Amino acid sequence: MKLFLSFLFSIFSSVMFSQDLAILKYKGGGDWYSNPTALPNLITFCNKTINTKINTKPETVEAGSIDIFQYPLLHMTGHGNVFFSEEEAKNLRNYLISGGFLHIDDNYGMKQYITKELKKVFPNQEFKELPASHDIFKTAFVFPKGLPKIHEHDGKRPQALGLFYDNRLVLVFTVESDLGDGWEDQEVHNDPEAIRLKALQMGANIVKYAFEN
Repeated sequence: MKLFLSFLFSIFSSVMFSQDLAILKYKGGGDWYSNPTALPNLITFCNKTINTKINTKPETVEAGSIDIFQYPLLHMTGHGNVFFSEEEAKNLRNYLISGGFLHIDDNYGMKQYITKELKKVFPNQEFKELPASHDIFKTAFVFPKGLPKIHEHDGKRPQALGLFYDNRLVLVFTVESDLGDGWEDQEVHNDPEAIRLKALQMGANIVKYAFEN
């Protein structure tokens, strides 16, 4: 058992030394696969602007798989229901407390589900809104007003909500912004280039922050 735990710890630790990201697949019926061009476009932008060397074809990993420990950053999105089993929640918790980072981008309609399911991961934690002064808004590109608004849904202001472990930001949930839509190919949503650039720059900030913290 000690040897197995040592092996697991070495896998957990390796998350800090790789430089790649993956899409998180989850159960519950939500469309985890939405925005198919978003992450490849963001990766291409990061490789050009912040000197990353990320594989431009991101892998997909399941919440309960040990494969998540290969990646310092997981990206999760969708519109609908999310469900984590107890085993998946424990796996995600171990990933996050051992150096991993999860970015959840609400493509519209996730909040009620993800809030409930994250209680399985961190039962005693509540989301805290990140102030505009937080480092994540200035790691590579400066956003003096915080999270940018990319798409309108309910007319509410955009928010970056964080979960912390031992004072380390381990998860960011971006709401009422829809960064992923801004990362997609231009013809998908016909967003102006200025809007798409803001989305990509904020995405690059999240990637850089996750890789360096």
